[in-house]
Amino acid sequence: MTDTRNQGKARKEIIITGFGGQGVILAGRILGRAAALGDKRESTFVQSYGPESRGGACNAQIVISDNIIHYPYIKDPDILVCMSQGGYDKFIGQLKPDGVLLIDEDLVRPHGAKNFYSVPATRIAEELGQKMMANIIMIGFLTAITKTVSPEAARNTVAESVPGGTEEMNIMAFNKGWDSGLATLKGRKKKASGRTGTLS
Repeated sequence: MTDTRNQGKARKEIIITGFGGQGVILAGRILGRAAALGDKRESTFVQSYGPESRGGACNAQIVISDNIIHYPYIKDPDILVCMSQGGYDKFIGQLKPDGVLLIDEDLVRPHGAKNFYSVPATRIAEELGQKMMANIIMIGFLTAITKTVSPEAARNTVAESVPGGTEEMNIMAFNKGWDSGLATLKGRKKKASGRTGTLS
């Protein structure tokens, strides 16, 4: 008989959405592999494409848990990562009330959302000379903000998942996202301390 007392404990449901060509599916695969192979947890990965792969809507659904995952599909994500306006418009209504929203700030206008984390992932990727690495920057940002997977597991999985010869550049992209996430958290902590008068 299955022990269900801890079902749902430390379970995170994540949707990464965008359009074909942004590497959304690869980002989801990296996250799931980092959890399973790097952090030795359970994970599932489901991908969905629109009618055309490049330019069409797509999303990756990842479940990460310390327990066996019986159902891989997501209805109410804990974390929603939006790399396109269409993805935001489609999934924002499903995000849990206390869920975490991450967006590419140059591509998504989070109408109505009061609490979200933003990073100019595509702009940073363009500055690195590789627009296609916006997804890796977003994975670094997500890792820093949510702690869903360990940074070591995420970095190793990025290096193992990208084309040979691009590992160093992709790790640099991951670190850019990671650093942006840490800076964002530090800024929020400082702002909160200012509001409460707490000295650190």
